[in-house]
Amino acid sequence: MIEDPTRTEKLERAKKQVAEIKGFYIHLIIYIIINLLLLLVAMGVFSGDRFRFGMPSWGHFTTPFFWGIGLFFHGLKVFGSKSKILKDWEERKIKEYLEKEDETLNKFK
Repeated sequence: MIEDPTRTEKLERAKKQVAEIKGFYIHLIIYIIINLLLLLVAMGVFSGDRFRFGMPSWGHFTTPFFWGIGLFFHGLKVFGSKSKILKDWEERKIKEYLEKEDETLNKFK
């Protein structure tokens, strides 16, 4: 049985997309866990000084901030800059305009 090459290509692209989505969610989980641990360390939970909140240092903010920027761009790469809702809306609008154009052309025939 000969397999359709376009089907095989689609399957490979789908597998790649699923792997990229899985990689993003793993990245997100690691981001949350590590930043929670950093927050607990900053609070002094592991040092015996329970919940010491002094003046926060910039280090407490820079790691989650810059890593969060990286995570954001990772998400854009994986999911695309356009959401599914926006893509669906664009497709509907394109179809709508094409149908109007066809109706206009058919009126003059």
